[in-house]
Amino acid sequence: MKTLAIGDIHGGLKALIQLIERLKITKQDTLIFLGDYIDGWSESAQVIQYLMELSKTYTCVFIKGNHDVWCEDWLRTHECDSVWLEHGGKGTVDSYKLFSEAEKKQHLNFFEAMRLYYIDTEKRLFVHAGFTSVHGVEYEYSTRNFYFDRTLWEMALIMDKRIKKDSELYPNRLKHYKEIYIGHTPTINYSKVKPMHAVNVWNVDTGAAFTGKLSAIDIETKEVFQSDTLKDLYPEELGRNKS
Repeated sequence: MKTLAIGDIHGGLKALIQLIERLKITKQDTLIFLGDYIDGWSESAQVIQYLMELSKTYTCVFIKGNHDVWCEDWLRTHECDSVWLEHGGKGTVDSYKLFSEAEKKQHLNFFEAMRLYYIDTEKRLFVHAGFTSVHGVEYEYSTRNFYFDRTLWEMALIMDKRIKKDSELYPNRLKHYKEIYIGHTPTINYSKVKPMHAVNVWNVDTGAAFTGKLSAIDIETKEVFQSDTLKDLYPEELGRNKS
């Protein structure tokens, strides 16, 4: 029985299918997706459809990312956020051209049911980006931080490893959870192609939207599974790369 945290997919259905095959999951396993299912490669709507079907057979937890919030708003209002269009939204809208209004409504329901965060029985937190409250996620002032915040990861990266958890200098944000699993900030920004670990925070976004791979990590063993590089899976596309 495994629990696997899966990083940002960004419309890469081929990578998602490949990763799921490599995970060799059973019905006793749990898949925790960390958000940003869409915007990037050309199969965003198809990723959502695949995940909806996957969840009928396997135990899945779906965390909501910032790109998912934009798409959810569009599916609800039919109005496109200009910032979203500049960050992959146009490709996502295009991917929905062959979907009926009834199917789009099903996808909207799927987005609306996503969690802002998930805490398991071992006090491990799963959230797309981060949070800012020193008292924990239940006390977060703005829900936007769950899918936009980068300060949690930045703090973890620069933290002095000599500071012990019982020290008054140890960040209160980190004390509430055994481990924290996030996406949102690609590890390729730090020239790392696999999930990164800093203090008790694990970043599983390995840049699938850009030049990286889609990754999953077994939260018990810390074994990492990856797809092929998405640029190789979609050789005729740019994803969210500039060129």
